[in-house]
Amino acid sequence: MSLDAAREQPGATPAGDAVASGAGVARGRLADSVCQRIADEIALGHFAPGAKLDEVSLAKRFEVSRTPVREALKQLAIMGLVDCRPNRGSVVTAFSTEQIDQMFEAIGELEASCARHAALRMSADDRAQLRSVHQLGRSAMQARDFESYDAANRQLHHCIIQGSYNPVLIDLALGLRHRVAPFRRTQFRNLERMGESFEEHSVIVEAILAHDAVATYRQMRSHLQSARSASASVAPVWSRSPADAAQGPAGNIDPQSSEQQQPETPPL
Repeated sequence: MSLDAAREQPGATPAGDAVASGAGVARGRLADSVCQRIADEIALGHFAPGAKLDEVSLAKRFEVSRTPVREALKQLAIMGLVDCRPNRGSVVTAFSTEQIDQMFEAIGELEASCARHAALRMSADDRAQLRSVHQLGRSAMQARDFESYDAANRQLHHCIIQGSYNPVLIDLALGLRHRVAPFRRTQFRNLERMGESFEEHSVIVEAILAHDAVATYRQMRSHLQSARSASASVAPVWSRSPADAAQGPAGNIDPQSSEQQQPETPPL
């Protein structure tokens, strides 16, 4: 069919529009990829707190044009990892150790609450899906596949959060989880931690399947505390003050060169 004929077909999409749409999707995926890579560099401390993120240097580093870098920086600003300043460029947000600790503490409480409700509210289908996702984590862990385990980890937590069937809790948990995600992801750079994480997941899943809300709450909260400790050991830069971190080896501003005791479980 000719392009002119296609244009005359009701509901037909012109070839040019289809190509443009496909290119737009490709650009979006590229920006997402660059966003993930920059987020990893920040969470690992390779881009120090307060470091300037130059679009040209980043584009050269990741072998892309400036457009996906610019889009990625916008996404990172929404996540809170980057501070975009008009006419002054972008810099890595200078989180304090206390701020990161507080984010982990908050997401721990939110996910623990979601898990407690999930233990009581998940349907049979939900529980079957939980088992299936947990097995994906086992396979990734046994293969020592960082990316696959990170994906399975996110899927498992998402399944539990959704299983709470509380829209307000779900919204709060997913929103904060998005902000903390880069720091949680770093822990799996340590392959030993990957195995520990899977074992912690096993205890949580067993508690949910047993409808044990109290154990589920405690184990999920403990799991997030362990995640914070593990991420701090992989990226010590986020265990120091922003001023001290900026003085360390990772403090070069050019990207190219470069457990607190918790209260007892509340009553149900």
